[in-house]
Amino acid sequence: MITIRAFTCDDLDFGMKLKAQAGWNQTVADWRRFLAIDPEGAFLAECHGGPVGTVFCCRFGSVAWVAMMLVDESLRRRGIGRALMNEALRFADANGVSSVRLDATPLGRPLYESLGFRADATILRHEGKPRIVAPDVGRRIGPITEVEALAHLDQIATGTDRSRLLIRMFHEDAGAFSLVDDSNEAAFVWSRPGTRGRQIGPCVALAEGNGRGLLAAELARITGQSVVVDVPECHEAALGLVRDAGLSVARSLTRMTRGPAIAERLDLIWAGYGPELG
Repeated sequence: MITIRAFTCDDLDFGMKLKAQAGWNQTVADWRRFLAIDPEGAFLAECHGGPVGTVFCCRFGSVAWVAMMLVDESLRRRGIGRALMNEALRFADANGVSSVRLDATPLGRPLYESLGFRADATILRHEGKPRIVAPDVGRRIGPITEVEALAHLDQIATGTDRSRLLIRMFHEDAGAFSLVDDSNEAAFVWSRPGTRGRQIGPCVALAEGNGRGLLAAELARITGQSVVVDVPECHEAALGLVRDAGLSVARSLTRMTRGPAIAERLDLIWAGYGPELG
């Protein structure tokens, strides 16, 4: 029998075990970030008295993102994933969420389609060791001192108020943020450690020159290190930049939504946060 309970910090080791099975990039700090953003939306499945799967449902107002939907590889296709997703959707519905979003792997997509999710876009994960030399962007690139000022820019791009996430990121590692301060065409980028490589993203820019310059500068800053960058398939300029840097596509993810469509501006997103939160 499958039962669902709250996921807590005591379950982090199990979560990391499942993450390693799947070959994903998250660290313990990523799991803690999800718990800090929305602890009530963190769930763990148990079967025969032991943990078998996880899912997080992180709310941002009327929009929620499903993250870390993982099932022990030895116990897949037994209804555990569906039970976890049903709990996440029940939680979202009970809390006034109208649109639930996720980035699906090919393995998970059939389940999500059966639950009413529809495909919106394709996200291409790139990995490798960048060899790019940053161009002179002709703009001031510097640290961010007040993350609240970027929440509006992020919301324009994502169609979602992710200010709680940005504030959490800023308090974790403000030095990992960079900013192009260009009047009404500001841009920002953040990066964080991962088990497969340093994850670059989000990188959001209103103007193409700022986005290109900022992402190129971040790639140059960590040249020679393993990196992970998630780029919308429709963003030709960002795709060209990461490929010129020597990165290659490691996997394809399908961005999906259940409920009303979100007015997302993928042309402004040079790199996503990751499949967990868009």
